[in-house]
Amino acid sequence: MDQINGSVVTEFVLLGLAQTLGTQLFLFLFFSLFYVGIILGNLFIVFTVIFDSHLHFPMYILLANLSLTDLGLSSTTVPRMISDLFSDCKIISFHNCMIQMFFIHVMGGVEMVLLIAMAYDRYTAICKPLHYLTIMNPKVCRLLVVVAWIIGVIHAVSQFLFVINLPFCGPNNMGSFYCDFPRVLKLACVDAYRLEFVVTANSGFISVGTFFFLIVSYIFILVTVRKRSSNDLSKAFFTLSAHITVVVLFFVPCMFLYVWPFPTKSLDNFFSIVDFAVTPILNPVIYTLRNRDMKAAMRRLIRQVVSSREMA
Repeated sequence: MDQINGSVVTEFVLLGLAQTLGTQLFLFLFFSLFYVGIILGNLFIVFTVIFDSHLHFPMYILLANLSLTDLGLSSTTVPRMISDLFSDCKIISFHNCMIQMFFIHVMGGVEMVLLIAMAYDRYTAICKPLHYLTIMNPKVCRLLVVVAWIIGVIHAVSQFLFVINLPFCGPNNMGSFYCDFPRVLKLACVDAYRLEFVVTANSGFISVGTFFFLIVSYIFILVTVRKRSSNDLSKAFFTLSAHITVVVLFFVPCMFLYVWPFPTKSLDNFFSIVDFAVTPILNPVIYTLRNRDMKAAMRRLIRQVVSSREMA
């Protein structure tokens, strides 16, 4: 890789999140518990949707894919974050840094498209209920999932190709606990201003535009429901509130990390932790606690598992 891009830097130094042993132990317990919760919570949703025929509908298929994406996004950084807490030498190789960046943006791009697809699903279900099963048929649902993954890969590759061949010959301190395009560009031995603009446009402006598009879409749905019947407004708001919460949790950190013109290391770390550790564990909680069908399906799955063990 170094010969390909003419780089003399073979590794990058990552930032430590804690300096004292007490803080390290606290963060170790915090991230370990959260990561176990992320794995169990998101896989539980995936298996519940797969094995419960009552949930074989577009919304839950999209939700299962969102859970897989949350698990993948968290897995790109949190295990490394935990292992580095007690390490004196927080080093990541050039190759592993590139791989980490690539998968962060694949998962981020997929999640962005899935949230748009879920908003379209809710619009169809609430505003066009009689045509819902016709519009959101299994073929369309599969197509949306495939498109989400294709766009996620394109989103990552379009930035990755700019960065992979840049020369890195000087400083190698990342200034963060993980690798990401904006930070890596700052370490390149060239004037990367234009490339920084490309990354900002690709990740930042798209995040801002998608966020406001989704918020406006949900407001439009609520206004449409209110025009039909004010009695249904509270029910629609209850249904959409979970989606709106997830959208805010995902996009606000992204907008700060890629668009905010006055970044600080502490706030960068805070919003990164929210994106990689907090949001992926909150999504299963939000969607299961606010959805009667999911709660009923999970109870059925638990009863099946318990009864099968008793029979064994």
